[in-house]
Amino acid sequence: MNEIYKEAVGRFSEWFALAREQSVNEPTAMTLATVDADGRPAARTVLLKQFDERGFVFYTNTRSRKGMHVDANPYAALCFFWQGLMRQVLVEGEVRRVSDAEADAYWATRPRLSQVGAWASKQSSLLDARETMERRLAEYSEQYADATVPRPSHWTGYRIAPTMIEFWQSRPGRLHERERYWHDGESWKKSLIYP
Repeated sequence: MNEIYKEAVGRFSEWFALAREQSVNEPTAMTLATVDADGRPAARTVLLKQFDERGFVFYTNTRSRKGMHVDANPYAALCFFWQGLMRQVLVEGEVRRVSDAEADAYWATRPRLSQVGAWASKQSSLLDARETMERRLAEYSEQYADATVPRPSHWTGYRIAPTMIEFWQSRPGRLHERERYWHDGESWKKSLIYP
């Protein structure tokens, strides 16, 4: 691993650990921005489920809006904002699906209701009434009442492999401290950025 990239990974790990230690509300929350096949952007909050030198992982239904976006345009951006620390981390990169083994391992850790809910929900599709969702949930709960709930083939994880990571620290007078790490196609570089 390139030393500059290794430094960025280590710095994120330190900031993330601090956010957890300082009891920041939902330190794993990150805004995920994607773009559809026509170039229209969308953003939503998802939860970071894994992080290492390979990238940042979240899980979802592949038929959801975000799943369809990354299938059409495999690039995304993330924003972590830990308000209590007045720190922010921006990440941009290429999106790739995790392996089936990784998805299966994470699936096994999910609460049963979340597993059944993944079968019942046609995520991002129009819903005529809440009762329809509740009926579907009851049907799948009955179907798997005496069995392990298998992972649907349309549910998996996505890993954002960074091409840019930027660290932002609030400073008085809006003279914030920003430091960017990026891959220029050949190697990783870093620089301070004007606030």
